[in-house]
Amino acid sequence: MTAARARTAPIADSSWRGLADELTGRLWLPDQAPYDAKRKLFNKRYPDVRPAGVASVRTVRDVQRCLRWAADTDLPVVARSTGHSYAGYSVNEGLVIDLAALNGVRVDESTGLVTVGGGTTMAELYPALRRHQVAFPAGNSPTVGIGGLTLGGGVAAVSRAFGLTCDALVETTVVTAEGAVLTCNATENADLFWACRGGGGGNFGINTSFTFQAREVPDVSVFGLVWSSTDPVELLTVLQQIVQRAPDGFSARLGLDTGGLDRGQVRDNLRVSAVGLFLGPADQLRQILEPALAVATPVRRHIAELDYWEGNEYLRHDTSADRFAARTRVSTEPLSPEVLGILLSRLRDWPGSRNPDGAGVGLFSWGGAINHVPATGTAFVHRDALFLVCMDTSWTARDPRELVAAHHQWLAELYSATGAHLPHAAYQNFTDPDLHDWRTAYYGGNYARLLDVKRRYDPDSLFRFDQGIGS
Repeated sequence: MTAARARTAPIADSSWRGLADELTGRLWLPDQAPYDAKRKLFNKRYPDVRPAGVASVRTVRDVQRCLRWAADTDLPVVARSTGHSYAGYSVNEGLVIDLAALNGVRVDESTGLVTVGGGTTMAELYPALRRHQVAFPAGNSPTVGIGGLTLGGGVAAVSRAFGLTCDALVETTVVTAEGAVLTCNATENADLFWACRGGGGGNFGINTSFTFQAREVPDVSVFGLVWSSTDPVELLTVLQQIVQRAPDGFSARLGLDTGGLDRGQVRDNLRVSAVGLFLGPADQLRQILEPALAVATPVRRHIAELDYWEGNEYLRHDTSADRFAARTRVSTEPLSPEVLGILLSRLRDWPGSRNPDGAGVGLFSWGGAINHVPATGTAFVHRDALFLVCMDTSWTARDPRELVAAHHQWLAELYSATGAHLPHAAYQNFTDPDLHDWRTAYYGGNYARLLDVKRRYDPDSLFRFDQGIGS
């Protein structure tokens, strides 16, 4: 059993009652009905992690009380808003602090500042922003929480034009391990503020609120293109060139994916896709995409002008939300035909599963405004990238154990096969529990400074998990 989920000595019932009596929120223990919902994870790969208790907090003072109690009982603690950690780090076997009730959104129309509670989801954030017609780079899945998104950097569809979620952050409130409530910005607790912009969630304290600088929303054009029965290598080469040459207002997710129950279906279901948006009219977007349309005719083609909110809904990421594993690399240049050939060959050998999400490789367009910030300007170090390369596979509880093992082996071999061609860098928000040397991959040269911040604000490592700073 890993350190992050190591079992702890039982806590006396009287101690749990004492904590419950101090909270304005609720404390849920394993024998109470809401407990299972409060420990639920987005990635169902980890169904058996059972916290000793879950505290659904309602106030900052509740968070303080939980942290002081956890320190007194030497119980590991983790904050959870939506449970989206790919590696299951949103829960542990100690005390989970459920932030879901800290979900308020306040917009100051005179300044464009938006203050968001630490447990707010995108489904709660976007309607509030829409009423005021302002936005900042945020997630495209309704169940993603603002906390994990921001703390790991936060890449949005508009990031090439407007930067990361953490680049829009101007202030955050953090409750530290000792229960202190700190305001963090460019001048106050600036070192902790720096770390909260890309240093990863769950490392330094519990962020109970975030304040962002928003901007007026533009109209957008969106596109969705799907090809089959064509040369994926040639098509993806051209699509990457489009991203490389396009203005910063253009963004895309390029995909090579498959699905099916067996290898025969896998080969038949291979497809190339491109989905994204452009901060400009549809006629200009068509011109940008024309080189790819000239290579082959898509089996599905959609290009349209929408308002910002319709565009955000168009890009909404749908998933079965079942079991999956993902590994990432960060590339500073287009993938060569050799690398694309490796990906294609490996995908043809995917073992198959009952999960409709299948398996694939996604190339998320980075660069643009993301790279206008120095690598040391925030904790997010990946400021020279052109693409995030995400390799993933999925399965279900109905798939046999030997098939699940084959999925893990397949993904490990795919990741290894790209290692000689792509840098050792990975996106900390797509947390990979199998990643070796994750300190360098996630944080590069910024890790030493993150470790200094950790030692200052959490010297006893109350916040600890397998890939936590200082682990």
